[in-house]
Amino acid sequence: QVHLVESGGGLAQAGASLRLSCTASGRTFNNNVMAWFRQAPGKEREFVAAISWTGRDTFYGDSVNGRFTISRDNGRNMVYLQMNTLKPEDTAVYYCAADVRYGLIVKDRHRDGSRYDHWGRGTQVTVSS
Repeated sequence: QVHLVESGGGLAQAGASLRLSCTASGRTFNNNVMAWFRQAPGKEREFVAAISWTGRDTFYGDSVNGRFTISRDNGRNMVYLQMNTLKPEDTAVYYCAADVRYGLIVKDRHRDGSRYDHWGRGTQVTVSS
């Protein structure tokens, strides 16, 4: 059975940094686009970042561009989200997702959560002002 498990969430003050991790089990996603999404209470799920299978190509949602960095370690079957200069509006549950059909990023596709096949259960990030 395939599992994606997020970790690294928690409580942080505005301006601080957190690093989220996503580990995969049950299969490898080394050839697939991986992404992070988030969902705040009462809001729709929001695209955060995506990364190609090699890690060479990335793209970000407008609200996090320049502050967050997505990366991956295929040898360890891990994906990371480094979050810097956190803001209270970054408070959300953060989810890791995998698109098993694509290894290269197609922006219109990969900002759409419905295109992903596997999801983790999420990790809570709370940023206080």
